[in-house]
Amino acid sequence: MSESRLREEICRYGRSLFERGLTPGSSGNISLRLDDGGWLVTPTNASLGFLDPTRISRLDSKGKLVAGDKPTKEIPLHAALYESRGSARAIVHLHSTHAVALTMLPEIDPRAALPPMTPYYLMRAGETALVPYYRPGDPAVADAIRGLAGKYSSVLLANHGPVVAGDSLEAAVFATEELEETAKLYLLLRNLNPRYLTPDQVSDLVKTFGLELPLLDDHEGHDHG
Repeated sequence: MSESRLREEICRYGRSLFERGLTPGSSGNISLRLDDGGWLVTPTNASLGFLDPTRISRLDSKGKLVAGDKPTKEIPLHAALYESRGSARAIVHLHSTHAVALTMLPEIDPRAALPPMTPYYLMRAGETALVPYYRPGDPAVADAIRGLAGKYSSVLLANHGPVVAGDSLEAAVFATEELEETAKLYLLLRNLNPRYLTPDQVSDLVKTFGLELPLLDDHEGHDHG
């Protein structure tokens, strides 16, 4: 796909996420890794609902701005996830309400922020890590992401929002949406003793769809209230 087409894709998905209330105002950012090692990334203080494809930031393989507007201040976050997950081609970071709310609950396991609630959560987002709070743009968040050693494609930043990588922009967007909907389900069912997928059901999904779940052997040990 040509770079101009990729720019249009970023705008199209960004507008969709914004119009459905998944990231308000000028929050959230999207990046795409290009074949030459460079990136396309949404500019700083830009609303995902009103992106101009010609003004999207173009970075070289070293992260230097070569064209477009000044990029988002979350560049260290994106860079760390690309660095630790070689298969990642796109990253979506939102401030979606239910995912942010989930990060504030006391019982959340940082190794698996959500239990195995639905097959599509595991198939699209996998297990989700929770990293501690860092101010937006703090380079220290990159170290926290690297500390996950590339095991997770979906990560929640405490009191901030989800960061999700995918092997395409579509995959990253769909996984982010699935994460948000699963967080919503968790909040709706919290303290109601819901029935989650059993370890055998999770194992069946792993075998059938080739899923990589960091804590597959520890599902029964998670405490989600």
